[in-house]
Amino acid sequence: MKLVWSPETASKAYIDTVQSCKLFKESGVAELVSAMAAGWNARLVVETWSHGGAIATSVGLTVATHHTGGRHICIVPDEESKTEYIAAMRNSGQLTVASDVVVGSPEEAVEEWEGIDFLVVDCRRNDFARILRGAKLGHRGAVLICKNASSRAASDFRWRSVLDGRSRIVRSVFLPVGKGLDMAHVGARGGGGGGESGKDRRRRWIKYIDEQTGEWFFIRK
Repeated sequence: MKLVWSPETASKAYIDTVQSCKLFKESGVAELVSAMAAGWNARLVVETWSHGGAIATSVGLTVATHHTGGRHICIVPDEESKTEYIAAMRNSGQLTVASDVVVGSPEEAVEEWEGIDFLVVDCRRNDFARILRGAKLGHRGAVLICKNASSRAASDFRWRSVLDGRSRIVRSVFLPVGKGLDMAHVGARGGGGGGESGKDRRRRWIKYIDEQTGEWFFIRK
């Protein structure tokens, strides 16, 4: 199996997040992240958060897991951050289960869960790259997101160096949304997990032109 995109689920999560975050004056980050997590049917969503951080993205991720039936885990560095986070989530109308807010070093805590489908880290933290490196990603693949990406020097970060050959990067992109989102889609692991076989990977798109109508067709061979 691998992550499969569902535009319907993404749309529902986006609309619900717009309603849930209407009190926040954000720049669309929460809605976009929520739509992506729901659209990829993420079952285990993990994020990092600390004292003074924006709460809208967390609201969006919670909305997404309501649509996927998944679990949203937030890692905070200390008890003060945990108290502030839970209070902010309750004020936003989201019910937060205390056991889903984990206190500890994010770099170490992220290693506690197998099969992370969706991971969001904050580039303002000095350890964000180490958090990504230590994550145990799901066999279906994963989506990794660095928020506040404009606050770091781009030359100091490369997706391939973070993943260190553990996973295949299907696509990576930087979006000028909010304070910058740097995202990577990691492919499913090999074996019998639903990834493409060697024969499938060798397939190519063939262009065919109908001489009578002049229409172009593209066929995968």
